[in-house]
Amino acid sequence: MVYMLNKDVLAFPNPHYGEPDGLFAVGADLSLDRMILAYSNGIFPWYSFQRGDEIMWYCPMERFVIDPKKIHISHSMRTLLNKNRYTFTVNADFSRVLDECSTVNGRYEEEGAWLGPDIKNAFKAMHKAGYAHSIEVWDGEELVGGLYGVLVNRCFVGDSMFSLKPNGSKIALVALSRIAVQNDVVMIDCQLETPHLKSMGGQTISYDRYMQIIRGEVDSIE
Repeated sequence: MVYMLNKDVLAFPNPHYGEPDGLFAVGADLSLDRMILAYSNGIFPWYSFQRGDEIMWYCPMERFVIDPKKIHISHSMRTLLNKNRYTFTVNADFSRVLDECSTVNGRYEEEGAWLGPDIKNAFKAMHKAGYAHSIEVWDGEELVGGLYGVLVNRCFVGDSMFSLKPNGSKIALVALSRIAVQNDVVMIDCQLETPHLKSMGGQTISYDRYMQIIRGEVDSIE
């Protein structure tokens, strides 16, 4: 079932009754309060802005996540990191990370592109309020990769990443995992399964387990 949201009511229906792909609600707005409420409940907006689609809200009942303490770093990646060629920063250029995630490899022009002006402004508002964060990967003074997402209690919800050079996004994810461990973050939400995220230790957990972690009821993915 897909529910129509009322813009004047700051609430979401029970996502357990949504569609198999996780779609469970449409409409309303991307206000700061609604975005915070959404991410605090494992909900995220995902829709084609170019087609003029209504805001679509997703909450899959199976979540693809990484335990930052158990992230798998391949031998070749360790060798690359040990050369100390790359450095990373946190929140050094959130707006540019958003722009690169939106446009890299022609993403902005693709059918179904979702990171358009309205949702970018929503994430900028979350960043300004201290909820959304970026990681930038540098080769000297050149930006080569990065990612951004939303920190909710002990979970970092990764929203998008990019590479301008090979391995840029993987390095960003490794950097994120190290920062997560240092700050007692127990879960990185990847939202969607991809082969390279799976190779780095991604695994599937239930939405109910996911919410137990968000609420602080348990302190591990297992």
